[in-house]
Amino acid sequence: MAATIITTDDLREFKMELLDDIKKLLSNKSGQMTKKWLKSPEVRELLGISPGTLQTLRINGTLPYTKMGGVLYYDYQEIMQVLQKNKIHNKF
Repeated sequence: MAATIITTDDLREFKMELLDDIKKLLSNKSGQMTKKWLKSPEVRELLGISPGTLQTLRINGTLPYTKMGGVLYYDYQEIMQVLQKNKIHNKF
């Protein structure tokens, strides 16, 4: 059985590869949400709104949702569509 010697250069190269992989993972998570269905707290955080505002958006039909077992779920793509549809373009 042959012994393998690891040098400091090997460790440095491994560290750089590991850091690159971590950066890629973090950029993917922050770039776009990957979950299809979000719960109310996640939607409130995404939109920066209060529980009352989220309830108002549900009641007036602005934000579609699904209810299963007392838990409300929101489709991420539908949230993005609502935001895009209500986008206001200023003409300055």
